[in-house]
Amino acid sequence: MNRLNGKRTLITGGTSGIGLETARQFLAEGARVAVTGSNPKTIEEARKVLGDEALILQVDAGDVAGQKELARTLGKAFGQLDAVFVNAGVAELRPVEAWDEAGWDRSFAINLKGPFFLVQALLPILAKPASIVLNTSINARIGMPNSSVYAASKAGLISMARTLSGELIGRGIRVNAVSPGPVSTPLYGKLGLAPGELEKVAGSILSQVPAGRFGEPSEIAKTVVFLASDEAGYIVGSELVIDGGMSNL
Repeated sequence: MNRLNGKRTLITGGTSGIGLETARQFLAEGARVAVTGSNPKTIEEARKVLGDEALILQVDAGDVAGQKELARTLGKAFGQLDAVFVNAGVAELRPVEAWDEAGWDRSFAINLKGPFFLVQALLPILAKPASIVLNTSINARIGMPNSSVYAASKAGLISMARTLSGELIGRGIRVNAVSPGPVSTPLYGKLGLAPGELEKVAGSILSQVPAGRFGEPSEIAKTVVFLASDEAGYIVGSELVIDGGMSNL
C-alpha cells in the first residue's frame, strides 16, 4: 500500500522496538523517513535494517537544545514534515521511596519535556495538513505499582495530545496519541532488573492481559501508520488504546 506516499516523516526513538518497526512500515507505505536515537549500537543496527532510504540521526530526546537542532536539520533535509511519531521514551520502575530528584528529572525530560519542546521546534516546518502521534502508555491509566513516575510522565503526554490538538488544529495539525499495553520490545530489558526479577515482572504483567499475550511492535506501528495517513483526517485529540484488554479489567 502507499498510504504515506511522498509524506515527509520523523520518528523519534526510531532505532529499536516500536519506533524501528514503525519506520520500516512508513518506508513500505511510501514515506520519506527520518529517525532519531541516542544509542550508537542501535543506530548502527537501524542503518542495517532501514538502509539508505532513511535519514538516521543521533539525538538526545531529553535535550531541549537538541530538539531545536533536529528541527533545523530536518528543515534542510526535507523542507517540511507531514507526519511525526513522538516515540522516544524511557521506562523506570521503582517503589516510590526509591526515587530521587535526578531520576525524576531524567524520566520527565525524555518522556514529557523533550516531546513538548520538539513539537514547539517543529512548528515552523510542519505542513498543512500534518499529523503528530504521541506514544504514551496504558500505565497512565491502570495504577500499576512501582510505575508512579513513568505513569505520570505518560499521563502528561495524553493531556498534551488533547490540549495541543485544540491549539494546533487551526494550523491543520492533528495531534493524537497511542497508548500501548505491554509490548515485546527491548524496553523491558532497560528496566534495571535482574533476569529473574524481569521474568517475574513480565509474568505478573501478562496475567493481567485478557488477550493472553504481549503485543507485537507491528501492531502498534500499524495504528501509527493509520493515524499519520489521510485516512485519519477526522481523528483529532484522540487516544487509541492498544493493550489486549488490560485496561478493561
